[in-house]
Amino acid sequence: MKTILFTAAAVLVSGAAALAAELATGEQIRAAIAGNTVQGSMVASGVYTEFYAADGTIRGKDYTGTWTIDGDSMCFAYGEAPACWAVRIAGDQVTWVKDGKDDGTGTIVAGNPNNF
Repeated sequence: MKTILFTAAAVLVSGAAALAAELATGEQIRAAIAGNTVQGSMVASGVYTEFYAADGTIRGKDYTGTWTIDGDSMCFAYGEAPACWAVRIAGDQVTWVKDGKDDGTGTIVAGNPNNF
């Protein structure tokens, strides 16, 4: 019984370490996002499509904002204080992570196809 519990605990610790390792670094976030569009959905606000210009400008259908990289998080400001998310990137797929929980997803699309 002790062996089973120890093995289960080891698997949980390994899984947590693997999950943490999946988070992108600030450099990886910038390389994937800058100059590209992300379209997806956030838990709180729903569907979005935004172009992230290399100069830190966000352009959406009828709005603008700014983005920055703070350590290993991507931060967004739309006229108020920035809010930041950790990011997992797998190919062209993005998962926004807030307080350790998945908070939204998106697909990276090259360039600015919507001409925002």
